[in-house]
Amino acid sequence: METSEAGLASGRVGAASIAFVGVAATAPIVTLVTVVPAALATGAGPLVPWSFAVAGLVLLFFCAGQAAMIRRFPSAGAAYTQVAHGLGRPGGVVAAWLAIAGYQAIQFGLYALAGLAAAPLLSSFLGLTAPWWAVAAACWAIVALCGTMRIEVTAALIGLVAVAQTAVLAGVGAAGVLQPADGRVTADTIRVAGPALLDRPALGLLLAVAALAFAGLESSAGYAEEGFQPRRSAGFGGYWAVLLLTLLLGGFAWSMIVAAGPDRVATAAARGPELLFDLAAERLSPWAVTLSRVMLLAGVLAAILALHTAITRYLYALGRERVLPGVLGRTRRRTAAPRAASVTQSLIAGAALAGAHAAGAGPGPRTARWLITGGSLSILTLLLLVSVAALLRLNRVPGPEGPWSRFLAPVLSTVSLGALAVLAFRDLPALLALPPGYPLVKVIPAALAASVLLGVGHALLLRRLRPVIYAGIGLAGTPVVITPPPPPHAEPAPAAPGPASVAAGSASAAEPPKIPRQRDPGAHRPERVDRNQTGIAPAGVEGSEIG
Repeated sequence: METSEAGLASGRVGAASIAFVGVAATAPIVTLVTVVPAALATGAGPLVPWSFAVAGLVLLFFCAGQAAMIRRFPSAGAAYTQVAHGLGRPGGVVAAWLAIAGYQAIQFGLYALAGLAAAPLLSSFLGLTAPWWAVAAACWAIVALCGTMRIEVTAALIGLVAVAQTAVLAGVGAAGVLQPADGRVTADTIRVAGPALLDRPALGLLLAVAALAFAGLESSAGYAEEGFQPRRSAGFGGYWAVLLLTLLLGGFAWSMIVAAGPDRVATAAARGPELLFDLAAERLSPWAVTLSRVMLLAGVLAAILALHTAITRYLYALGRERVLPGVLGRTRRRTAAPRAASVTQSLIAGAALAGAHAAGAGPGPRTARWLITGGSLSILTLLLLVSVAALLRLNRVPGPEGPWSRFLAPVLSTVSLGALAVLAFRDLPALLALPPGYPLVKVIPAALAASVLLGVGHALLLRRLRPVIYAGIGLAGTPVVITPPPPPHAEPAPAAPGPASVAAGSASAAEPPKIPRQRDPGAHRPERVDRNQTGIAPAGVEGSEIG
């Protein structure tokens, strides 16, 4: 197998493909089958679609700042690169570990659901009852194979499933609206009665649930380098993904209320995951219900594959900058796909699934709920970090952005995401369906704190032992170290091995560059050195700074 360090190939996917991959990563059909019925069963009614609308609006604020950061730093590292430029290099490494841990947890939760999604189909068509690990192993093999393909092929497969999933859900939702309960659609299906009497804790819980349902949309930024327009495609893809998912989740939740009736939907939602299929069976032919079940399994598989590609690109970005082993930063010469990172992720997932099976685990809906909720909280924290980073970077280093994308949208995003994060952590026992004193309620925040500490410790260790690699964090594999000019009559420092360095000042051209010590000025913040002073600016400069 021939590998290359040339990097990912640009011009492979467009904004539409990136949008559908982002939608697939959120597994909307899983949310509609598992989360929405549980929310409707509490009597929330019209608040459910409105909560998705509010969460979608918050994510649109977020996309404005993220798109501006993508225009400045189009990188496969996505949040890792953006946070490194906004909050510093340790913050970037923390963002990478939060993303990897969060997407891994969501992916394992979806593996746990795969067996449940496949069970009715296997029983109907083959008369078989397959154990969860057999279905998970089949899904793992498909993901491991597709993960090493060209990104345009993988994106096309994911996009095809996402389009089919959207079409089926739109058809089922339309059937519910065209054949409403009691023969007519009333204003009670969408009107919130007595807004002043709303149960505020319940409303906060609904908003937290809606926000967590959008976890995975951030992954669309990881395809910036491979977009038709590297500085624009991923940003537009993020906008379209948010709009499509908001319409899909909010619209279908409303159609469930219309189909069951606003006064009877809470009772009907007691059916749980079967609510969607029962409502479809009352209005459509049996083949349409079967097709809906096929789309549930396909949606789970597409989400696993989309998350696999997202994790792969984070591993690739970290390997390219030598923050993780450099072999992860290699691509296959023929496909320009990060094959080493993909195979590594497949091995990690396979080992975890094999370990769960060897331990005698029998994951079901509860396990999937815990894993997906924990992973989504990690991604919600990541979105908050990206929003703060965008606010600081875009205003500290003004560029072509207007007041909306530079200041107003990041401020609204930061405040809104911060409020949603507080609500989610406050209502964590309810999100997990566990009593407040249950150990798992404390394990998830502890795991997130451990990811933060791991990221900070990793960054500080690099700063201490590998200063040039530390200096290259967030620079897309091109470490740039700017050293101050040597004092007159100083002895030249001996050469030191390491990545390429740029020596500023009046040093002789033949003199080898000096790797600065930790305390040397400019050793790890080259963007603070005025390029007019050094006369050197590598590729990727931003304004008057070296980014």
